Amino acid sequence: MKRILIVKVTSLGDLVHGQPVVADLHRAFPGVKIDWAADASFADVPRWNAGIDRVLCAPLRGFKKNRSGAELKAIFTSISELRREKYDIVLDLQGVYKSAIISFLARSRRRLGYRSADLGESGAAFAYTGRFAPREDLNAWDGLRRTVADAFGYEVSGAPRFDLSIPRSADPSVKPEEQPYAMLFHATSSDVKKWPTAHWVAIGRSLVERGITPLLPWGSAREEQEAIAIAKEVRGSRILPRMSILQVAQYVDAATLIVGTDTGFVHLASALGKPTVMIFTATARRYFGVDVPGVSVSVGDDGRPPSVTEVLDAIASLEPLP
Repeated sequence: MKRILIVKVTSLGDLVHGQPVVADLHRAFPGVKIDWAADASFADVPRWNAGIDRVLCAPLRGFKKNRSGAELKAIFTSISELRREKYDIVLDLQGVYKSAIISFLARSRRRLGYRSADLGESGAAFAYTGRFAPREDLNAWDGLRRTVADAFGYEVSGAPRFDLSIPRSADPSVKPEEQPYAMLFHATSSDVKKWPTAHWVAIGRSLVERGITPLLPWGSAREEQEAIAIAKEVRGSRILPRMSILQVAQYVDAATLIVGTDTGFVHLASALGKPTVMIFTATARRYFGVDVPGVSVSVGDDGRPPSVTEVLDAIASLEPLP
């Protein structure tokens, strides 16, 4: 086994979950080179993994939204780059049309994808020469690890190794504070995953009392308004400017504590070994929760949002904090 292509194009949390597969494949096949194909929006994640040789990316989301000539040209350029290497195996861990097309265009006689019943889009099946079944009895990253191990015929061993290293910022506008600070990821992609503003205010005030500055990131105008509402009630908190994925990751990497809902940056925090509390309100903690003793903990569950007390107790369990 000389070269493998992994296709997992979106989203942030899913790409984070997939990174331990890289270390597993290196253990199973010493000397193998691993490439990763991702949407340009999330390509930073595999770039942070030194175990990945090439990161192939195209502005798929951007072209779908804008239909610009520059983005179309970038997609054709990425196809040429994709076909520069020949692969022993292409592994599609996404299972939708766009990932299937990438898999099909890659130079390989073996292209593995999910069974038809497990595909995100059934039409993606055209691309594969072999099929595998996902392990649905485990959480997201262990499930992926064992799914890939089953497909390649090796055994999973040890704790997951994410091997992510966030580059230091060369941008003078990105200045993670020297004093202890906590990132409060209050924003989510879905309203049902939100936690009440009053609860965030209570957490923020508790952190300020301990000398920890709450920082409030956001990604849309609506999320900015939510951050403003929290900051008005938490003296000493600070609203961050709108930032790129890399810039937010740099703040996460330097943080004292991360508290947030089931979102990609909170999963990234746990993968980086940062003290992390993940709040569940409408997704299943069993499948998506983080739980590393002394490092990360999940509270709440699908249909059972946690109380402020539960979250504060979870923060206390990650001592020592300032």
